[in-house]
Amino acid sequence: MKIKEFFIPTLREDPQDAEIDSHRLMIKAGLIRKVAAGVYSYLPLGYRALKNVEKIIREEMDRAGALELLFPAIMPKELWDETGRWDIYGDEMFKLQDRKGRFFCLGPTHEEAVVDLARKELKSYKDLPKIFYQIQTKYRDEIRPRFGLMRAREFLMKDAYSFDSSEENLEISYKKMYDAYINIFKRCNLDVIPIEADSGAIGGKVSHEFVVISELGGESEFVMCPKCGYAANTEAAKSKDFEEKSTEEEKPLQKVATFENKTIDEVSNFLNVPKERLVKSLVYKIDGKFILAVVRGDDELNEVKLKNFFNAKKIEMATDEEVFSLFKAHTGAIGPVNSPVEVFVDKKVMLMKNFVCGANEDGFHLVNVNLGRDFTPKYVEDIRVVKEGDPCPKCGTPLQKFNGIELGHTFKLGTKYSEKMNATFLDADGKEKLFIMGCYGIGVGRTLQAIIEKFHDEKGIIWPMNIAPFKVEVIPINTSDEEIVSSAQKMHDELENSGIETLLDDRTDLSAGEKFNDADLIGIPLQVIVGRSLKKEGKFEVKIRSTNERFTLNFDETVKFIKEKIRE
Repeated sequence: MKIKEFFIPTLREDPQDAEIDSHRLMIKAGLIRKVAAGVYSYLPLGYRALKNVEKIIREEMDRAGALELLFPAIMPKELWDETGRWDIYGDEMFKLQDRKGRFFCLGPTHEEAVVDLARKELKSYKDLPKIFYQIQTKYRDEIRPRFGLMRAREFLMKDAYSFDSSEENLEISYKKMYDAYINIFKRCNLDVIPIEADSGAIGGKVSHEFVVISELGGESEFVMCPKCGYAANTEAAKSKDFEEKSTEEEKPLQKVATFENKTIDEVSNFLNVPKERLVKSLVYKIDGKFILAVVRGDDELNEVKLKNFFNAKKIEMATDEEVFSLFKAHTGAIGPVNSPVEVFVDKKVMLMKNFVCGANEDGFHLVNVNLGRDFTPKYVEDIRVVKEGDPCPKCGTPLQKFNGIELGHTFKLGTKYSEKMNATFLDADGKEKLFIMGCYGIGVGRTLQAIIEKFHDEKGIIWPMNIAPFKVEVIPINTSDEEIVSSAQKMHDELENSGIETLLDDRTDLSAGEKFNDADLIGIPLQVIVGRSLKKEGKFEVKIRSTNERFTLNFDETVKFIKEKIRE
């Protein structure tokens, strides 16, 4: 392929709205272009690389026995009403009406569609197991699209769904998909870590995220044990109870003036009391009902755990006005003693004695508060965010915290969807039973971007060979020299005829330096430079993009060398 016949609109300057290296390079190297916030076009070079990621995914899914199909991107409201997710998904779902007033959505995921297919077509246990998958565009109205393809509103996903006759058979299907994911990411040259995760709007009892460690903050945080390997997203992570219940004597309850001091830090400093002897009281509205959630002063509340405990559709923090109407005090001065709403305390609060909390009166706090004597919680559960240094729940070793990029997610759904949609089959005993399901997703575009996030330098992208849009780029440095031009063309043709995807830089209006800069930017693994060595020795210079190693070889040696490198 000649560059003049292709389309690679590289940029000389860095794009202003790109926050991370991979996003910057995808735009600068002419792989993608922004259409709107969180909406991108793939240009030819980027699309070729994307298809290579898809190829790996398809090969591993097919090898695992999954069957490819394709569902529509647009789905009727009625299917989503059956599961209740038309409301649960909330503002993230793109909703629209046709000319007859019928509601549809642009699919953020396809559980409803695949269950509808299964209940109509899979009648008997003899039809099972089945794993269906597709590579399809998904739509989610992200409140803050960012990082290019990492958090987009339109994105490409591989989603798969398994149907089994028993929990035991689901384990087999889940293991097949789990292993397929490990193989997919390994072939994409990404070192993924499977971590325990919250199931979110998809649901189910067990789920795993497949993440790569990254400096990219705000994407996905997880903790990992360096000893036993336990790993979990901070939304789902647990820690071992590492403290004994305090044995100190209960002291008399006192109300003290704290004036304008409201935050944990302010009250801690004012009273000269360590933060771990204070509690943090937060009012939440959960499906319309107010509760007071209480965690230790040096902890953060985990809203996901709180929402999951109540199996809630909607959770939001109460406004200061709502807090005042309930407690007759503002946020920062409230507490669990004589609370007008039900109290939910974190397990670690149960270990405390003589702690400090708001007095439900502006400008005052209570000192020497004790559970049982001064208040009794309605609920007790782990609702805190696990921190670095907390003991591993399995072995007690201090946990380490990392930032990561989530590339895939697998779920054991059980009968969550088949029960709601009345999806059954006839078992061997002639009785109707609900399908046991699993669900498995991979972000295809974000996998591509994660590869670039890992493989780049200050000059540009460094494609792994099996993902690269072209394997070789031939660069004649003087297009006015007939010998150089004809030799470059001959090398290009020989490689193309050998089945090697090759790009020929036939542009006549650029200097050699500009061509080299573009070649490093777009990151084709092997560069064949046709110029000085050809004129002096009749040889070609081969540069390996990843190492900057250079080799001077004759025509046949160059072709042989390239074939060997591709095989490696």
